[in-house]
Amino acid sequence: MSAADEAQYVTFGLGEEVFAAPVSMVREILDYREPFKIPNGPPYLLGLTDVRGRGVPTADLRVRLGMAPAVPTANTRILVMDVAVAGRTLSLGFVADRVFEVTPFRAADIEAAPDIGIPWRSEYIAGVVRRSEGFVVVIDLGRLLSSEEAAVLDGASVGQAA
Repeated sequence: MSAADEAQYVTFGLGEEVFAAPVSMVREILDYREPFKIPNGPPYLLGLTDVRGRGVPTADLRVRLGMAPAVPTANTRILVMDVAVAGRTLSLGFVADRVFEVTPFRAADIEAAPDIGIPWRSEYIAGVVRRSEGFVVVIDLGRLLSSEEAAVLDGASVGQAA
């Protein structure tokens, strides 16, 4: 198999579900710390996380996907990712219950997103990978946010170089 046939993904858990996002988007993975609250933000926006002197908007992926929020544990992580949204690249933090591993997925093994039978809207799903222990949902983080939400999050960032 050639390197062109596969890509590296970071897998993470939200509740009982396993998700994956391309490693190429991941800037770093942080231990969870309470974000600095932003007044009047959308319900999924937890606030800002200090990442090397820069305020990064941090979202609760569970809430954004329509799941119940979870209480952070010792396994909770913040995935700091560069996400292309509405013609710009935003540095965003996404809270996950836990991070499992970095693993390769072959393009041929990523099935199309199903249209039914899942508790969230399928436009957020880039595909599904079958594994012996169940399915891994490959999430399209750029499609999680509307252009209006991207503008709000971009405005929430602080400490950016001009």
